[in-house]
Amino acid sequence: MAVAILGAGVMGETVVSGLLRAGRDPSTLLVSERRPERASELRQRYGVEVVDNLEAATRADTLVLVVKPQDMPDLLDEIAPVVRAGQLVVSLAAGITTGSIEARLPDGVPVVRVMPNTPALVDEGMAAISPGVHCDEAHLVEAEDLLRSTGKVIRVPEKQQDAVTAISGSGPAYLFFVVEAMIEAGVHLGLPRSTATELVVQTMVGSATMLRETGEHPTVLRERVTSPGGTTAAAVRELEDHKVRAAFMTALESAARRSRELASGIDT
Repeated sequence: MAVAILGAGVMGETVVSGLLRAGRDPSTLLVSERRPERASELRQRYGVEVVDNLEAATRADTLVLVVKPQDMPDLLDEIAPVVRAGQLVVSLAAGITTGSIEARLPDGVPVVRVMPNTPALVDEGMAAISPGVHCDEAHLVEAEDLLRSTGKVIRVPEKQQDAVTAISGSGPAYLFFVVEAMIEAGVHLGLPRSTATELVVQTMVGSATMLRETGEHPTVLRERVTSPGGTTAAAVRELEDHKVRAAFMTALESAARRSRELASGIDT
């Protein structure tokens, strides 16, 4: 079955490269890209066929929409005349509801909404999917098969997608922010930047691996590092005094609210 990736930005290219690493034949992939230099780059790098949006939507069995939320209305209006009920439409646009996409496409087109994240670039992505009204189990399985090429996939009710966006969609940025702060602290404390970076990155990787492989609650793991009256306890006390936990909750609430706002432009 032919799959078309409409939108060849960072995430679109990630989907393409992930599918190829997972064994997909390049001849079954279509990529849409308007810029000639970018189209040439994609052809040379991946051996895929690069076409315009209308041709991709006409020829493919599955359409993967990987555009910015504000660009989604124009894309849907462009491809709607050639989209047919037998095609599956998979949207990776943050905040855009399945209902708003269905409303711009012919009746009966199955739509799956996806919230991916950037660790998909290294095949460690986390994607949450939600079905539209015309989706059945086969459509969800197909979407899962596509997305597993770049990481893990879970199913969630669509009403939870704004929270997913705040947690995992935007989540890598929060962790990178913490890593930045820890590296800067290491430099301030006298470490060479390269040493501080290696220490922090490996600590982050090791800690994440412990969480995944032990299955233990993060509080339990944190308490094992936190000896009474020790260095970690002193640091955690400062974090609590500065209300870092509350700041994270407020920040994620803001991200979820923004996800809802992004949908308003296409829902109206």
